[in-house]
Amino acid sequence: MIRKAVEGKDINHKGQGFWVSLKMLWGDLSQVRKDHPHLVDRSTVVARKLGYPEVIMPGDVRNDIYLTLVQGEFDKGNKKTQKNVEVTVCVCDEAGSVVPNVIYHGAGDKPASEYRSVVYYQQRHQRWMETVKIAVPIEDVHKTHLRFTFRHRSSSDSKDKSERIFSMAFVKLMRPDGTTLRDGEHDLFLYKGDSRKLEDASSYLNLPSTRNVLESKILSGSSFRVSGGTSGISVSTRDSFQISTLVCSTKLTQNVNLLGLLKWRSKPSLLAGNLQKLMNVDGGEVIKFLQDTLDALFSIMMENADTDVYDTLVFDALVFIVGLVADRKFQHFNAVLEAYIRQHFSATLAYKKLLSALTRYVDRASQGEPCEPLIRTFKALEYVFKFIVRSRRLFAQLYEGKETAEFQELLQRFFLALNQLMRCPQEGPTLLAQGAALKYLPSILEDVFGIFDSSVLGGLLRDFIGNLPPQRLLKQKLQSLTDIVNSKIFQSYECREMLLHTAVSVLQELIERGEEEDACIELLSNILEVLYKAQKRAEEQSRQHSGGKGRHKEHGDSELVKVKKHIQLILDRLLHTVNRRVIVLDRENNLRSHYVACMTAVLSQMDADHYRSYIEAFSSRPELMDFLMETFILFKDLIGKTVHPADWMVMNMVQNREFLRAINQFAATLTETFLQDSSFELQLWNNYFHLAVAFLTQDSLQLENFSLAKRTSILAKYGDMRATIGAAIRDMWYNLGHRKIEFIPAMVGPILEMTLVPELELRKSTIPIFFDMMLCEYQLTGGFSRFEDEILRKLDSEVEGGRGDEQYKQLFESILLNCCQGHPELAKPGENFVALVTGLLERLLDYRAVMNDENKTYSMSCTVNLLNFYKEIDRQAMYIRYLYKLKDLHVSYENYTEGAYTLLLHARLLKWSDEPNTAPMQASHSPSLHTQRQLKEALYNQIIDYFDQGKMWEEAIHLCKELAEQYESEIFDYEMLSDILQREAKFYEKILKVLRPSPDYFAVGYYGQGFPTFLRNKVFIYRGKEYERWEDFEMRLLSPFPNAEKLNSTSPPGQDVTTLPGQYIQCFTVQPVEEAKVQFKDRSIPEQITNFYKANHIQCFSYSRPFQKGPKDPDNEFATMWIERTTFTTAYPLPGILRWVAVASTATTIISPLENAIETMMRTNEKILSEINRHQNDPGLPINPLSMLLNGIVDPAVMGGFAKYERAFFQESYLQEHPEDQGNIEKLKDLIAWQSPLLAEGIRIHGRKVSEDLRPFHERMEQCFGHLRAKVESQYGVREMVSFEDRRSGRPRSVAWGPERDRLSRAGDSAEAALTARPGPRLPEGEERRSERKESRSSTFFGYRRQDQRQSVSEPLEPKDEKRRLSRNLSESSLSGSDGKQPPASREAASPQPSAPGLSLSPTGFGGRVKSASKAPPLPRKISPTVYETFLEQSDIASGGKAPALPTLDGNKGLKSPPPPPPKSKWVSQL
Repeated sequence: MIRKAVEGKDINHKGQGFWVSLKMLWGDLSQVRKDHPHLVDRSTVVARKLGYPEVIMPGDVRNDIYLTLVQGEFDKGNKKTQKNVEVTVCVCDEAGSVVPNVIYHGAGDKPASEYRSVVYYQQRHQRWMETVKIAVPIEDVHKTHLRFTFRHRSSSDSKDKSERIFSMAFVKLMRPDGTTLRDGEHDLFLYKGDSRKLEDASSYLNLPSTRNVLESKILSGSSFRVSGGTSGISVSTRDSFQISTLVCSTKLTQNVNLLGLLKWRSKPSLLAGNLQKLMNVDGGEVIKFLQDTLDALFSIMMENADTDVYDTLVFDALVFIVGLVADRKFQHFNAVLEAYIRQHFSATLAYKKLLSALTRYVDRASQGEPCEPLIRTFKALEYVFKFIVRSRRLFAQLYEGKETAEFQELLQRFFLALNQLMRCPQEGPTLLAQGAALKYLPSILEDVFGIFDSSVLGGLLRDFIGNLPPQRLLKQKLQSLTDIVNSKIFQSYECREMLLHTAVSVLQELIERGEEEDACIELLSNILEVLYKAQKRAEEQSRQHSGGKGRHKEHGDSELVKVKKHIQLILDRLLHTVNRRVIVLDRENNLRSHYVACMTAVLSQMDADHYRSYIEAFSSRPELMDFLMETFILFKDLIGKTVHPADWMVMNMVQNREFLRAINQFAATLTETFLQDSSFELQLWNNYFHLAVAFLTQDSLQLENFSLAKRTSILAKYGDMRATIGAAIRDMWYNLGHRKIEFIPAMVGPILEMTLVPELELRKSTIPIFFDMMLCEYQLTGGFSRFEDEILRKLDSEVEGGRGDEQYKQLFESILLNCCQGHPELAKPGENFVALVTGLLERLLDYRAVMNDENKTYSMSCTVNLLNFYKEIDRQAMYIRYLYKLKDLHVSYENYTEGAYTLLLHARLLKWSDEPNTAPMQASHSPSLHTQRQLKEALYNQIIDYFDQGKMWEEAIHLCKELAEQYESEIFDYEMLSDILQREAKFYEKILKVLRPSPDYFAVGYYGQGFPTFLRNKVFIYRGKEYERWEDFEMRLLSPFPNAEKLNSTSPPGQDVTTLPGQYIQCFTVQPVEEAKVQFKDRSIPEQITNFYKANHIQCFSYSRPFQKGPKDPDNEFATMWIERTTFTTAYPLPGILRWVAVASTATTIISPLENAIETMMRTNEKILSEINRHQNDPGLPINPLSMLLNGIVDPAVMGGFAKYERAFFQESYLQEHPEDQGNIEKLKDLIAWQSPLLAEGIRIHGRKVSEDLRPFHERMEQCFGHLRAKVESQYGVREMVSFEDRRSGRPRSVAWGPERDRLSRAGDSAEAALTARPGPRLPEGEERRSERKESRSSTFFGYRRQDQRQSVSEPLEPKDEKRRLSRNLSESSLSGSDGKQPPASREAASPQPSAPGLSLSPTGFGGRVKSASKAPPLPRKISPTVYETFLEQSDIASGGKAPALPTLDGNKGLKSPPPPPPKSKWVSQL
């Protein structure tokens, strides 16, 4: 506050000033001195409050008057300047003498006789605001006054001494009516005259002191002289002076009416009026003089004991004062009033007059007379009775207990009058009086109980409540009963005996009707609390006196019997009522939890005798059965959905403890009454078992979920209640005897739920129940299929919900196997059953372990394991359930293809029939799908959508065809047929027009004992996502296993890794091995179609690892580079219901360096062919990939081209060492020769599309290619291509090897077959036209032949002959491809190469002739395309991601500068 005041002003203190620090000390003075002795000691000055404290205790005496000099205004008179005025204050008596040492300048100062003010220099208007304290003895106040003298002060000492007072003012401390000076400001008269006269009290005391008294008589603007003996003193109206006073006194009042009461003896005739006027006095003034006022009232009562003239007035005044204390404004004075009653009150006869006056008021009200003060009296009833009781005790002490009977009679008269008032049925004031009586009467019982007979008082209070008419003031009646119960009187057996029956009757009636339930619950809770404490006291007394004899022991036992009697009353009258009310109330109703708490309290106070008495009280078995049924259902409902918050541990455990006791008591009743054949109640027993299991499995009893401290606390106080109830369930089950079969399979689920609780002893004691169930069903039916079906079904949901663990699996297996071995007839089926359940448990635990992982990959694996398990054991409903879980997982990860295959498994289980669905309907399906046909159709449509989203349009087309057949031939729904055919047509269009990248495949091995069992030491093939790189896949793979170690080797690890406890992951890319397609054989198929089958429906995958064998040639590594090829065969083809599948078998083969070279050349040729095909189909493709491919072949800069092959394999020394490779060498030469026309076509396309900026680059390629072509044709022969125009516009072109070449490649090494083309017979004209139509349905074709040496290179064929020849060969190729025979699955038959003589056609748009070299090369064998692709991948990796330098037709490295361009030759223009 000070800081804010300083900061608010711009003060330039220039480094000087006065600084203070403040600290707040909390508490009263004694506490502060205790807490801070170094700051507050006995010498510390304490400044009292300018005003009254919060509480004025009796005996606190204070008489302080605070005077403040406010301001003054003084005329300068004859002086030229204003006066320097000093005010001097002193306290004078009637004679004018100064009272010494009564003025305190400040707290801690010594008293002084006068006070001098600050002097302001030459100020007309002066404002002092200086406060001093005047402390005059109380007996001298009436004769003292304050005198103020004013004098001019001079700066000259000589002048100053000669200055006299020029004015005077005074004010008396007490007014003429005996009250003290009013608080507030006072404008005083200033008198002037002779200084001696001004100091003479006799000359001014009779004059007025304040302006408001004589102001009307003063003439403004002039002075007047007071006549008479006071001549020489006059009043100046030009000067003014104001003061302010504050009186803080517990003895001096400023109120005339209060003063008249306090000094009533001085004027007894005015006593009645003063008592009435007291009601008008301000409450604060009365409270300040509380002790004096009460003393005056009781003095009046005592001194007028013989008459009742003032009794009513004094009683009303007392009620008024008590009412003030009860007011919120003065409620802190309650302690003051109680202290007065205990320490200062001494009126021994007051009780008679107070009781008489109180009874008169109640009598008048009960007779219907208006009695307005009665309401106020009831409000003050507590303290009125405190006065009465204190007065009676003082009287009894003084007169040794005399007049006790009279006092009892007076009290009884009051209560009888009160009970008569409660009986009145009138409304209005009577109703208000009854409500006030109900509210305030319990407040007097604490005081009355000690001096009034308890049995009589109990009867009076019973009548007080009972006399009230029914349905009148129900809430007030209940609250009054609650207050009575909470009082000391209810702890007395006699009073409780009389009041309890009344309270129980009221409660039973209101709870049944559901009225005033809040108040009912509060009353019942308080009754139960009182009974609980009384029971504990009685039990403690009984224990203390159990070893003794005689009266003490009998007293303790009798007290306990009395309490039990009252508990039995509550039990008989209210337990069933409360239970019914809990059942009726909604779960959301807040009252439900309070009723349950009351019910728990009742149960906690019941012992075995109470239960027995309660059960025996039922008059018939049906009534008892209804009660037990109702109680079991209620308990189960309260356990399942507890009414208390979960963190209310104590409340929940107490409730469980009492429920457990009740359940065990009722179980005994169940066995005794409802077990015999004639009295057996199946539903009642069933409810018991379900209740007991629900109790055992509730969350609040699962101690393993709590912290160690909490678990220890619960075990110490309550024990593990699960073991107790588990043993009870087991015993009750075995008690059933031959009735057990009636509970199979219904009780299998609950018993399973109980055995899954993770408590070892509980499991050991309850798992044998399963064998008992198996044995029971086996003895009756010869099997236990119902039990088996139920336990498999329930086990799935329980384990998925979080129950069960490895320990349970082992216990289940060991215990049941031991049980089965003791019964030979169950040994084998029991063993099979145990194996079945443990197998399911293992899979379920694996599934649960990964179910909540962020990465759902392994959840899918476990789901597949489960659905396969259910399929094997023919549990179709569970199988379908997990199919849909797997589908949902796939869809959430956008694995639409796998989701479609998953749904397809369900669809395959359905028939195209109108049979109803037997399997449970899944939530995602409409309930209107009643028949299998409807469901299968809906599934097919959903599967087709998923295949469409997964770009598996070929699979969607198959389903479309099946649906179309149904629409067309079975249900004849042509509208749906039209829709499905349109969808099918769109899928065909998407196959050809929509870009569909092929996914990569990865082999992943999980090694080490740290992985789950479904992964441990297994290898899987993974199908990557679109455009997913190996690095991204590896990161995704390793994320669920942050502690796993990555293996850098691609070789399978040994036992030194697989047996370690850690986790080791191996990951590398594999290549799919395409199976030969019969329908594609000898056909010209667009690349968009064939590419699909190269990456889908694959079950074999290969990985090639190069290694050096023998001495390494540093100049030519190809000569000694061998390939180790590992082929992985999976259990199922990919894609499927998972994006990965386990490897079923592996095989390893070794590829020689020559075979590796052949594969590499084949793959290079196929790449060129593929690029040519792509650019023919889509002229808008970018040219960069083609540029890189062609340049890397015609101008190799790194790898050295095929010259390394020549040096490695084409030498005579190699043939001499490896004569068996003669055929393969010829194949390699033929592949080199056939690369030339492919490069020529590629360069032609490149030249057509190249931009002008890249024209020099293209010309450079043409120059290099010219050199290469000349060299190849001179060494390996000439291959020529003839172009044919596409005869059907709008269709994409495709390029592939022709079927004729396949047949000729296998013809052998005959030179005659290699050099001669056999022309076929000429076709008839109609046949020729049909052949032309066939040709027109194809794209352009690429054919080739070897030219006969006798035919000149420059001789062109006639157009007509050429056309006929092409038509003939097309027909032959079509016929040869239609025989339907499967080609042999050998390496030679895996992929064709163009090496046959004669003309063959292939969808490239070119026909061709072959010119021989100096020596005709032999026909090569057919090479597998997988060999090409594998080696090509290794080459790409070895090149470090750069543009690959593929094997070329020349071994020369790239030139540093392009050679001069050769002259344009004729063959370049022809290309």
